Amino acid sequence: MSGDDMKSRVRSEVASLQRGLEILEMLAARPDGATLREITDHLGLPGASVLRIVRTLVELNYLSREEQTKRYFSTNRPLLLGQPRNTARGFSESAISAMRRVRQATGETTQLCCLIGVEMVIIEQLLSVHPFKYSADLGARCPCYSCAPGKAIIAFLPPEEQESTIDRIEFKRFTASTITSKRAFRQELTQVREQGFAVDRAEGLDGIHCAAAPILDRHGYAVGAITIAGPSSRIPEDEFQVIGQIVREGARQASEEFNRH
Repeated sequence: MSGDDMKSRVRSEVASLQRGLEILEMLAARPDGATLREITDHLGLPGASVLRIVRTLVELNYLSREEQTKRYFSTNRPLLLGQPRNTARGFSESAISAMRRVRQATGETTQLCCLIGVEMVIIEQLLSVHPFKYSADLGARCPCYSCAPGKAIIAFLPPEEQESTIDRIEFKRFTASTITSKRAFRQELTQVREQGFAVDRAEGLDGIHCAAAPILDRHGYAVGAITIAGPSSRIPEDEFQVIGQIVREGARQASEEFNRH
């Protein structure tokens, strides 16, 4: 490859990167998403270029696409990018002390999760102190509606973004307790918002109960959640209120730490 060809290729890659960032910034400000035509018209970019870029961003999970409406939505994947740079504190580091206190108080596996599209992703985990313990791989995903951290985050999203997220969920039954309708899910979210924490009554896995509370940024936006998970024999429903308050306090402490920097 000649020097001129190399320079031309670099200029093309830089232009694509710039356009990709413009698309991400645009969609981050539009919780209702946008169609391909709306993106090209708003940014004044070539349709073929935008199509190629958004397809790449969907493959990388920076964007999600709703098949029915053909709209593209920003995800929370950027939360997974940052760990400490110089004096800045990453999301996981901001939450780890609070997670340790929650695990010490409950003895159960404590996880840090964030929402990507309509799925929960585990980005940090402290295992239970018990010989028999619940665990999952970092990066593991599960549907947001059948787990406590998903409910905790969605309950504290802005109304338009919350409704947009609910509309994209395809409800499926995993256990006898799984929520399977938008109406029931909305009712659950109202209760979560009122009490400040969410619970999972073996809705994703038989025999596993969870409790979670949202980590909020300085604007009250849910950026993630702290959750505990364990066998229902150790996290019975009649203790949900007590355990929920423990997790809620841990999430409050993590929120303060996250917003300090």
